[in-house]
Amino acid sequence: MNRREFCTTTGAVALGIPLSRVAYAQAKWPEKPITLIVPFTPGGGTDFLSRLIADRISKETKWIFVVENKPGAGGNIGLGAVAKAPPDGYTIGMGQTANLANNPALYRKMPYDSLKDFAPIALVASQPMVLVVRGEGPYKTLADLISAAKAKPETVKMGSAGAGTIAHLSAELLGRLADVKFLIVHYKGAGPVVTDLLSGTTDFSFSTVPPILSMVRAGKLRALAVSSTKRLSLLPDVPTVDESGYKGFETDSWYGLVATAKTPPTIITQINAEVDKALKRPDVIEKLAAEGSVPLGGSPEKFATYLKAEHAKWGAFIREAGIKMD
Repeated sequence: MNRREFCTTTGAVALGIPLSRVAYAQAKWPEKPITLIVPFTPGGGTDFLSRLIADRISKETKWIFVVENKPGAGGNIGLGAVAKAPPDGYTIGMGQTANLANNPALYRKMPYDSLKDFAPIALVASQPMVLVVRGEGPYKTLADLISAAKAKPETVKMGSAGAGTIAHLSAELLGRLADVKFLIVHYKGAGPVVTDLLSGTTDFSFSTVPPILSMVRAGKLRALAVSSTKRLSLLPDVPTVDESGYKGFETDSWYGLVATAKTPPTIITQINAEVDKALKRPDVIEKLAAEGSVPLGGSPEKFATYLKAEHAKWGAFIREAGIKMD
């Protein structure tokens, strides 16, 4: 060990900084592949976004990513693995609204604390929801749907891709703002919901853009409103729920990279910088837009502040609405 290394190490010990943290700061990082845990199945929106970002960063930096899908319990299993990983930056995860903001209020037991067990790296993207009905059905506008629900409470069926999902909570929030009761039916995924929408078994649903866009354009489904505060470029003629008369309505599925708590800030900053660069690439922006997603980015501090706000917002709403997971 040379004199500079000795001074740095002894100084760190005097300050009470673990030697492992000093080693991470001094070593060139990364020196081995980075595991990116996707807490959902392959082929879904979270998986698509994770692989897109990992691929773009790899091309720019030559870093090696191993994308690992760990689905289950609404994303809790995958993020639980991230929370328990060593704090060295070699295991990170793609969190989202459900597993970081919603699940802590929905599940009685959680394998992690969203606000304490993770180091936020960067917000990646957000994806608004679209309220859709059958193309040949009776509902031409959101007002038509609400009127029917008011006339016959708990008879207008909302197809949910799963209890506690942002689609489910979007319907609960709309019902509260419109003072109506929907009959919410939970399915095991978005595919069966679309099938029943097309057959007329289910009246409406909130969906992300990719599963429904082609059917909306073909007239098989009709988009009545979008959940964001601004209209979507892919569906410019579809009004927002807010402008349809339900002020303050805004929901979306957002995504962000997290690492294990106590991961050295130098590593967090390094990954954050590469995510920000990737999100500004024209090809990435184009691919996100085609999926109805909006790139976000920003500092780790911005993500931490946003997470706290979303955690508080959805936690309060879930508790007030009395929504629980079985």
